[in-house]
Amino acid sequence: MIEWLWPYFFAAAPLPWLVRRLWSTRERPNAALAVPSIRRFSEVAVESTRDTASAFFKLVLLWLVWLCLVTAAARPQWTGDPVTLPTTGRDLMLAVDISGSMATEDMEINGKLIDRLTVVKSVVSQFVEARKGDRIGLVLFGTNAYLQAPLTFDTTSVNRLLVEAPVGIAGGKTAIGDAIGLAVKRLRLRPQDDKILILLTDGANNVGEVAPDKAAELAAFDGIKIYTIGVGADEMRIPSLILGSRITNPSADLDEETLQHVAETTGGRYFRARDTYGLQQIYAEIDEMEPIDQDPETYRPVRALFYWPLAAGLIFFSLLLLSDFRRKGAAAVFAGAAGGERAAG
Repeated sequence: MIEWLWPYFFAAAPLPWLVRRLWSTRERPNAALAVPSIRRFSEVAVESTRDTASAFFKLVLLWLVWLCLVTAAARPQWTGDPVTLPTTGRDLMLAVDISGSMATEDMEINGKLIDRLTVVKSVVSQFVEARKGDRIGLVLFGTNAYLQAPLTFDTTSVNRLLVEAPVGIAGGKTAIGDAIGLAVKRLRLRPQDDKILILLTDGANNVGEVAPDKAAELAAFDGIKIYTIGVGADEMRIPSLILGSRITNPSADLDEETLQHVAETTGGRYFRARDTYGLQQIYAEIDEMEPIDQDPETYRPVRALFYWPLAAGLIFFSLLLLSDFRRKGAAAVFAGAAGGERAAG
């Protein structure tokens, strides 16, 4: 179906006629025509007839050009049939820790040690790609928390924003409370009863304006369920020049007690991911949560059509220029022939 975005532009269609009408109100005296002979008079009469036809043709072209411009200015557009987006799914925010400690290489993929953030990106990306029909948002946090993607059905864009996030770009510390607060701010605007936040971190809250327990209370008040995930291995072998190697706990800073308290306060669960397989299992378990009903959303595809009348106007204008150019060429030939006859006489 064709619709007009600015139909009021059609009111300007008779504008050239009105201008011409106003300018032609004054009488203009007819110019005298001196004709030296009867033969020359007939030639002038033929030329006058040609000029009248040419003027009418040019007037038609000018009107067509003007009407095409008015039509293009009215912005015609083709509107397709309504397309309904999925009406079931979840409102789900992902909060992912990208602080400096996420660069610790204590996770494995195919037997090779990989940093935590790379593993998280790999697992969460698969989780996001499977969420077709869900609204998903993304919060990245370190020293500060940032809304990287609002709630959207465009899971591909959310996935790309996650994969492109470099470690440490949000700062080296961990603002868990601020990340929860920012996610709650976005989720509380949604009308659904069941709203979910999945928070993943490898540390403890050591910076920020909001304490994690207070942020959890706000989430519980707004009916937001929080699933927390602590990521990081329990043991890591570090080479040493003196003792050969030593075993340390790279997850010593992980505050499991706070993460568990946040989850329990909101009716969620706390998970511990010590390796890549464990992280995959956690997201697979979360993936089995019951979907929630959402308001149906529809949109109608729109395609602009203004360039068609604009192109037609350009063609008519080109014909106008071409006819004027041919007329001037013919007039030059006629003038040369008349000058030759005078010279011969």
